[in-house]
Amino acid sequence: MHADSGGNPRLLLALARAYAERVPRGGDPLPLPPEVHTLIGTGLASLPAGAQDTLLAAALTDRPTVELLQRSGRPAAHDHIARATTAGLVVTDDTGAPVIRFTPPAAADVIAARAGAAHRVALHISLAAVVTDTAARARHHALATTDPDADLARSLTDAAEGARGQGSGRLAAELHLLAAERTPAAHPADRLARLLAAARTGAAAHHPHVVHRAADAVLHAAAPSAARVHVRLALVDLAGQDLTGRDETFAAALVDAADDPALLARIRLRLAWAALLDGRPLRAESEADRAVRHARAAADPAAEALALTVKADVAHRTGRSDARAHLDHARRLPHPVADGRLHLTPRFLAARFAAADDRLPEAREALLTMLAPVSHGTGEETVAVLAALAEVSARLGRCREALDFADRAVRLTRHTGSSPGPAWYSAAVAELAGGSIARAAAYAARGVLASEQEHDAVHLARHLHVLGQARLRTGDTRGGVTALRRLKDLERAQGTDAPTTLRWHADLASGLTALGELADAEDLLRTTRATLAAGPRSPGVTAQLDRAEAALHAAHGDADTALALLDAAATRFAALAQPLEQGHCLLQRGRVERRRRRYAPARSAVAAALTLFTRHDARPWIDQAGRHLAQSDERTLTVSEERIAAFVGQGATNQEVAARMFLSVKTIEASLTRIYRKLGIRSRTQLSTLLHTTHPTT
Repeated sequence: MHADSGGNPRLLLALARAYAERVPRGGDPLPLPPEVHTLIGTGLASLPAGAQDTLLAAALTDRPTVELLQRSGRPAAHDHIARATTAGLVVTDDTGAPVIRFTPPAAADVIAARAGAAHRVALHISLAAVVTDTAARARHHALATTDPDADLARSLTDAAEGARGQGSGRLAAELHLLAAERTPAAHPADRLARLLAAARTGAAAHHPHVVHRAADAVLHAAAPSAARVHVRLALVDLAGQDLTGRDETFAAALVDAADDPALLARIRLRLAWAALLDGRPLRAESEADRAVRHARAAADPAAEALALTVKADVAHRTGRSDARAHLDHARRLPHPVADGRLHLTPRFLAARFAAADDRLPEAREALLTMLAPVSHGTGEETVAVLAALAEVSARLGRCREALDFADRAVRLTRHTGSSPGPAWYSAAVAELAGGSIARAAAYAARGVLASEQEHDAVHLARHLHVLGQARLRTGDTRGGVTALRRLKDLERAQGTDAPTTLRWHADLASGLTALGELADAEDLLRTTRATLAAGPRSPGVTAQLDRAEAALHAAHGDADTALALLDAAATRFAALAQPLEQGHCLLQRGRVERRRRRYAPARSAVAAALTLFTRHDARPWIDQAGRHLAQSDERTLTVSEERIAAFVGQGATNQEVAARMFLSVKTIEASLTRIYRKLGIRSRTQLSTLLHTTHPTT
């Protein structure tokens, strides 16, 4: 609603009332309520005639920019769009050329409908003469006429394929739909093929208007059952992460499919994806097994590969050892990637497995090769690749890169109106590494709500993890433990608490230790290590558990064991190219040393962490290390204070110390007061005991 309203409070309230009456599900369009129509009309009426004409031209354009409007003979377009922005009708997104976005998006249709048909035709003809893109020109030519024309329909189909090849999925979907609508009645097969292409392409690019128009045209005609199944699946695909309320669509698709194994394989595959999102891995695997059987009966290796990918994903989430076997089998099968499906392929899951195995450079390289062909796309696959790159980059300490990938994912999600959970999770992870802990917590908290509303158990768990981490790092230990305990209960109820999938176990153990719940922390670490020993090896998870166990040993007063565990963990993280985790170990070492009142080693460890964080632009970690270093400075004795403490610790009186150091007795007394405060002690006896404990050979 915030994105649709562009921040306009009156429009936001009107949309909120509309949503309260009927919450849209799974990409269903929400008709504009009368109050919103009135607001749009009022805003339009407040503009001068020239600005209204400019706004109409923008409404008729696929991707309107001020530069395009000026080129179309409207030199005052910049001023006109500024007035329209003030009126709450549009906003501009400064990504390259400032693209004009209507608020809400359906306002463009309302503004276009207010103009006469003849005026719209004239504008489309004039715009066709100034746009530079072939596909956009074909669109304007098509919208300038409603007459059936076989040649025009063919040219629109060609233009749609060209737009799709350039990553303009939304424009491609609209062109396929226009091609279907301009197809003469004497060519019903061509019309049906174009409607199906519009539905598939629109679903991949998250274009609800096109998908619903194409699906309605197919479902209300005497279309073959296979075509009906395909448009129903397009409606399912359009839903993205939110598949609630789609049971009727699935049931109708199964009826239409009858006993056709090729169609049944595709339906069962989507049922498997839906169950996985809903936190039902066993149901997902059952549906994937059915999809495999149907795919083999239909000799459809692509569907079989996707179904085996689901089985591999389920096995990995549940900590089973057969995950790699399923994935290897899937990768051996030919699996050409359908539009919008890259993030569901064996290739993408292999990159995720590499990240889970701490082979981060390999995962990053694989994801970068996937990003190139989808970087101009607008679908879930592009967001998924960007989000995965943000996560991997953050773990590698490439903080600026992580923030950039996450920002692109968030912008794309906002532009398409698709499910926000994946992009917000990547943003939370990137902010936690290199941005702001407060922003990370905000993204995670919003992501929890969005994932709950969409019944997306996968991203609900991920957001709870980041939220728990953010709270722990801001000192809200109780709040962090609450979030992580909720995550623990969620994953264990689903059977997906494998330590290598989502690495919350060490974070929760550390939080429990900080709260003094040492028995619970010990139990969690013990059971997690046992689970890890029975499954695939993960050096990164082992190192995280070592760091958490170090905090537990320190709480028990066993500093030597704690430091040994921290050194081993830091060495392992350095070998795995995970500098932020390595720096975290150094910070922990500084805490342990400070508790032993070994302030010089504490300062050295924290300073090393600060250097590491600074090298990798890890801003929240830099701030945290800086605070620790300031605390260490406050507790560090000067050279003169160290000499005074040594003399006093050996039993010298204030007068004797003053004589040895050629200082006054008052100076020695003032220095002792500072020494006591820094070391947290109150007497000469405590000072002597402390010096002999920390420096027994002195």
